[in-house]
Parts: sequence; structure tokens; C-alpha cells
Amino acid sequence: MIRVELPQHLQTLARVSREVTLEIAGPVTQGSVLDALEARYPVLEGAIRDHVTKKRRPFLRYFACAQDLSHDPPETPLPDAVASGAEPYVILGAIAGG
Repeated sequence: MIRVELPQHLQTLARVSREVTLEIAGPVTQGSVLDALEARYPVLEGAIRDHVTKKRRPFLRYFACAQDLSHDPPETPLPDAVASGAEPYVILGAIAGG
């Protein structure tokens, strides 16, 4: 089971709590986690990634094991701690300002 933490606006949109769990068949990559998340919660399609290009939305960031994975390719494997469910994959709403 993969644990995914969502920001408040995505929790509200999908009507879920902060953390959801997903089962991933095959390699655990950012792309496979986001595909599974959008498949389970179709209302999130287009809210996290662009419908056509599948690129990350500008004000969202992806983290795992205290590392920013936002600019990593979707096929990059996630850390073993995330794949085992010990650590969550975090989707965070970015905040601009100073």
C-alpha cells in the first residue's frame, strides 16, 4: 500500500481525508502513483497534472522522504520507504510570497 498525503484543496475536491492509500501493481513511480490516484478519484484528473501533457500543475509540489521530487521524470522510481508504505508520498500546495 502506498500512502499519499494531499493538500486541503484536493482533499475537499475528492472528499477524502489528508491521507489516502493506493495499491500499485508494478513499479512504484511518480507516474504510477498519480495514475492510480486519478483512477481512484477521477475528480482529481486535471487538478494535479495537465490532462494532455501530464505535467505537474504549477502550484503543486511532490515530496518523498524529505526530498523534492517535483522536477523528476514520472518514470523515476520512488524511494523504497514510500514503496513499502513506511513513508508517504506528499503532494503539497506551493505557496508564493516572501
